[in-house]
Amino acid sequence: MEGGKPSLALVYQAVQALYHDPDPAGKERASLWLGELQRSMYAWEVSDQLLQLKQDVESCYFAAQTMKMKIQTSFYELPPETHNALRDSLLTHIQNLKDLSPIIVTQLALAIADLALQMASWKGCVHTLIEKYNNDISSMLFLIEILTVLPEEVHSRSLRIGANRRTEIIEDLAYYSSTVVTLLTTCVEKTGNDEKMLIKVFRCLGSWFNLGVLDSNFMASNQLLMVLFQVLQRDETSTNLHEASSDCVCSALYAIENVETNVALALQLFQGVLTLETAYHMAVAREDLDKVLNYCRIFTELCETFLETTVRSPGQGMGDLRTLELLLICAGHPQYEVVEISFNFWYRLGEHLYKINDPTLHAIFRPYIQRLLHCLARHCQLDPDHEGIPEDTDDFGEFRMRVSDLVKDVIFLVGSVECFAQLYSTLKDGNPPWEVTEAVLFIMASIAKSVDPENNPTLTEVLQQIVLLPESVHMAVRYTSIELVGEMSEVVDRNPRFLDSVLNYLMKGLREKPLASAAAKAIHNICSVCRDHMAQHFHGLLDIARSLDSFALSTEAAVGLLKGTALVLARLPLEKIAECLSDLCAVQVIALKKLLTEQSTNGKSADPTVWLDRLAVIFRHTNPIVENGQTHPCQKVIQEIWPVLSETLNTHQADNRIVERCCRCLRFAVRCVGKGSASLLQPLVTQMVGVYQVYPHSCFLYLGSILVDEYGMEEGCRQGLLDMLQALCMPTFQLLEQPNGLRNHPDTVDDLFRLATRFVQRSPVTLLSSSIIIHIIQCAIAATSLDHRDANCSVMKFVRDLIHTGVANDHEEDFEVRKRLIGQAMEQHGQQLVTQLMHSCCFCLPPYTLPDVAEVLWEIMVFDRPTFCRWLESALKGLPKETSGGA
Repeated sequence: MEGGKPSLALVYQAVQALYHDPDPAGKERASLWLGELQRSMYAWEVSDQLLQLKQDVESCYFAAQTMKMKIQTSFYELPPETHNALRDSLLTHIQNLKDLSPIIVTQLALAIADLALQMASWKGCVHTLIEKYNNDISSMLFLIEILTVLPEEVHSRSLRIGANRRTEIIEDLAYYSSTVVTLLTTCVEKTGNDEKMLIKVFRCLGSWFNLGVLDSNFMASNQLLMVLFQVLQRDETSTNLHEASSDCVCSALYAIENVETNVALALQLFQGVLTLETAYHMAVAREDLDKVLNYCRIFTELCETFLETTVRSPGQGMGDLRTLELLLICAGHPQYEVVEISFNFWYRLGEHLYKINDPTLHAIFRPYIQRLLHCLARHCQLDPDHEGIPEDTDDFGEFRMRVSDLVKDVIFLVGSVECFAQLYSTLKDGNPPWEVTEAVLFIMASIAKSVDPENNPTLTEVLQQIVLLPESVHMAVRYTSIELVGEMSEVVDRNPRFLDSVLNYLMKGLREKPLASAAAKAIHNICSVCRDHMAQHFHGLLDIARSLDSFALSTEAAVGLLKGTALVLARLPLEKIAECLSDLCAVQVIALKKLLTEQSTNGKSADPTVWLDRLAVIFRHTNPIVENGQTHPCQKVIQEIWPVLSETLNTHQADNRIVERCCRCLRFAVRCVGKGSASLLQPLVTQMVGVYQVYPHSCFLYLGSILVDEYGMEEGCRQGLLDMLQALCMPTFQLLEQPNGLRNHPDTVDDLFRLATRFVQRSPVTLLSSSIIIHIIQCAIAATSLDHRDANCSVMKFVRDLIHTGVANDHEEDFEVRKRLIGQAMEQHGQQLVTQLMHSCCFCLPPYTLPDVAEVLWEIMVFDRPTFCRWLESALKGLPKETSGGA
């Protein structure tokens, strides 16, 4: 902080401004200044003094929060001889401020917990805290708060404590866990039914269950468990206490996941939960949704915990099927939020039974799944007074999507053919209200794909009936019936006689605004599955594509229709493809030309992305089968379109979003015709390099990697591609060498190493013999510590593949050359690479990146084991031996 330690008056003034300044700019200035103070060395002393002064809630909260933050992130700033004084002063503060505000107590409790976890010299902290405060009832609340957050902080991501220290702490907490439970039990005995204290006690107990250190036999016979279930059985329990008790039971159930080793406690919890059924019905009668949701959470957690037991010995002992009855009772509750809680359990049950695949077991669980499906179909009904189509983006729409996923996963237990037929018969034989019809069609759409289309008369009958639906039925019924038709494209493929009537039905939908997008999606599905049958309808599709914007389609639906059209186009005879592709692209090309003309005449630039995305989807999915030696039918069309794309790219070169879409379009064009795009290579690379010098958009690097992938094996193209790489690397390195360059431009890092990796895969010797390789390796070493998922993955893949080219003897004639070149590179950079990788693993990278690092280390070891061992030893010796807390 500039200008030394600030006065307390100044800090106090800034805190006041942060909370009370009416001007947002004043608040913002105060926030920035206080943030700077928190990062400085003065924060320790200033927050200690503010807590001593105890002037008001705001300044004390700021100070307590600062203390917690400093201990979490900057504990190394304090010399070890000050640790005891810090601990004693924090304990004094929490005692003095215990009645000021509970949020201050929590922040200080967190500070004390984080200190205890890092301060190796504070042995048996739980024991010393209980000794110090357990006889004073007024200190009980903050003592329990510290004991609650302590186990929670053990696995906190914001504390950098090593695995050894963490193990030591967990063993220590396990040793004192029974003392804590005894303290909590005594507390409840002393304070009786004091609600505030009970909430604290149950939160604390849950926290120790979550850490998994409680002795299950000790807990099974403990008084607290009885109190817990009594509270949950009582009708008059308040909402807050009910929630705390429910959380605690769920934590206990989660902690005994391994039932065999915790039999006594498992039995107590099992029997305890089964006694709550009456209390659940009472909560339903009182319309207390909060309590109903809590009970459903408990019942679900019970089923999750005893899942394996239930599947192994259904109906016996703790495999008692009353647990499933409890969940089905909840599924019968009118609010869909209640049944939704149990979805994960039903998924897991389905998965278990699918793996075991035992018909006898399936028969036991089938009736439960049938009842569940029955409930789900009812929950999916829209309100009778709902107008228009079903909403799919609101909470209820998302619930229906989750129902659809769940039904797909458990339908095998009931049998999709039987279920589909049963659902259809409810529509055929009865005359249900529209909302029931719509919900039944919705569930039928979920399972249509899993019904075998071979010789299934129900499926064909359903198709025939749907396409005869009159336009007078409710809009939502028409919408869902269109979705069902789209899911039945396999049936249409097997029964092409229905194709005309199905397409006519969908065309009617396409012309009506509310149904247009659903109809477009269904047509897309039918094009994807019935590509050969649809070839005769290609000109009809082309007519739709030409007048795409006259239909009220979402962007996604419009692109889907073009995708379907392109898939069918690829099945036409080769000689017709070029002309039809040209027709299909014409609308988009004319639109792009028009935008460019407007731009040059009146200087205004309209957004071309819609047209670029449509071209991209056409190129992406027009993939005809071309024999060797035949000219690719799309080659001519892409050459004709290139000048428009090139000009669009030039016009919008400063706009990253539009340039990205141009590159995407070009990427699919190149992929579409493969080697046939050779004539574009020179002008495309020249333009990419030119724009990249001024506007380094990372998508050019990505497009470069596509070009290397397609042409890197061609002898005549290698030098040109290497020149491209060198030209693109210069501005890239300038960008990444700026302060925080790697962290600020992860996309560039990702795409640069994707390009370099493609070179290693397609033409390793070209790259390894060039002067640029040294710089790329140095950049990779610097980027190994970048904790960005995609960027880190690309860097590791590059280094791994690079070294692997010197390991893999694929009997190519250049293997010895590759091995020699990799040897030279490793001689120069090996030690630095290994040291940096070790450092990154310990201090920079999240755990999910470590398998990638391991692969790199493995390749280095396979390449030259003795040298690798020397490098590794040197790297490990350079790591720090103990933490600032003395562990």
